[in-house]
Amino acid sequence: MHLDIERRSRAALSRLMEPQDAAGLALVQVAGAVDALRIATGQLPAGPELEQEITALLSGDGSTTSWAGMATSLKRWQPRIPDLAPERDLATMARLGGRLIIPSDELWPSQLADLGIQEPICLWWRGQEQQLPGAATSIALVGSRDSTSYGAAVTGDLAYSLAQRGFTVVSGGAYGIDAHAHRAALAGATGAVPTIAVMAGGVDRFYPSGNEDLLRAVCNQGAVLAEVPPGSAPTRYRFLQRNRIIAALSAVTVVVEARWRSGALNTAHHAETLGRAVGAVPGSVHSANSAGCHRLLRDGGAVCVTDAAEVAELASPSGSALPDPRHGQAAVQDGLTLEDLILLDALPLRSVTSVEKLSVVAGLAQESVRAGLGRLGLLGLAVSERGGWKRGKATG
Repeated sequence: MHLDIERRSRAALSRLMEPQDAAGLALVQVAGAVDALRIATGQLPAGPELEQEITALLSGDGSTTSWAGMATSLKRWQPRIPDLAPERDLATMARLGGRLIIPSDELWPSQLADLGIQEPICLWWRGQEQQLPGAATSIALVGSRDSTSYGAAVTGDLAYSLAQRGFTVVSGGAYGIDAHAHRAALAGATGAVPTIAVMAGGVDRFYPSGNEDLLRAVCNQGAVLAEVPPGSAPTRYRFLQRNRIIAALSAVTVVVEARWRSGALNTAHHAETLGRAVGAVPGSVHSANSAGCHRLLRDGGAVCVTDAAEVAELASPSGSALPDPRHGQAAVQDGLTLEDLILLDALPLRSVTSVEKLSVVAGLAQESVRAGLGRLGLLGLAVSERGGWKRGKATG
C-alpha cells in the first residue's frame, strides 16, 4: 500500500514540476515524495526547519545558485495543481502496456543515482518489463538531427557493431544520428535490450511523428523512457534536461556529428561532469556538422574514436566489460569488490580527479575511496598524478 501511495505521489510530482526543478527535487529528497506532494500542493505547511534543510542541500549540491524560498516555489507550482491526475496518467500507461518506475523499484537503473539531487523523480516507460543494463554495458550515440551521409554511415557501423558485442545503444529518438543509432542497434541486436530511447515529451505519443515506426520497434525490443508524464510536449528545455539521463545511463557518450552549438555537446558535458568517458568521431575540417566534435577534441574533453572497438575500450579500458571478438583475455577486475568496481567506474580516463570528487561520483565515503585507490593502485588500475587520480592502463 505504501508503495502505491509513493508511486502515485511521484506520478503527480512529475506533472507538477519541470525536470531538474532543483527546489522540487530537494523537497522530495528532504521530505520524501508523499509529504513533498502534500507540501507542494498546499495541504501541508512547510516549516522553517524544512526550508533550512533544502537551503543546505542546494548550497551543498552546487548545481543551483539561487533559491528564493519555498513561497516562490509554491507560487510556481500552484497553476498546475488542478491538472494533477496521477491515476489517469497511470491508467494511460497501463493501456499502452507501459509502466511507471520509481527509485525504489528493482527495475530502476541504479546508475541514475550518480546524478545526485538531479536524479529523476520517476521514469515513464514503454517496452518489455526487463532489467535495463548497467552503465558498463550501455553506450550513448548522439549527434546532429541534420546528419550527413558520412554521419549516418559511421553511426550505423558503430551502433550495429556495439549491439553485436552485446552493448545497449542509448539515444534520444530524434531524426538524424539518433534514428540511425536506434535502427542499426535493432538490426545488430544480440542482447536483451539492444537500444533505449530517452524522450523529451510524453511516451504516449512518439515524437517526432516521422520516427513513429522506429520508436515502436524500440518499444518492442528495447525501451522508451521519459521523466515527464503522458501528454507532455517536448519543449526545447526538456530536450536539454533529458540529455543528463542519456549521459547517466551510459558508460560512454559518443558524439558522431555535431555543429559548433549542438544539443549533443550538452549531453557530452553532462557525461564529463559525471566522470563518464566521452568520445568524438572526427570529420572533414570543411564540414560544419563536425565542428562540434572537433571542438570537443581540441578542448580535451573527448577521446577520438573511429570504430566500435575503440568505443568498447573506452567503456572498459582493461577490456573486461564484454568480450571483444578479437581478444579472449581474462579481466583484471574479476576479483574486485563491488565498492572497488564502482570506484573504478568513477575514475576518469584522461584527466585527474580528487578524492573528494570521487567520493561524490562513486557515492562512497572518502575513507573508502582512499582505501580503494590503494587497492586499485596495486593492480595498476588507478594511478596518482599531480596530486589527483585517474585510471591506469592495466590489462587482463
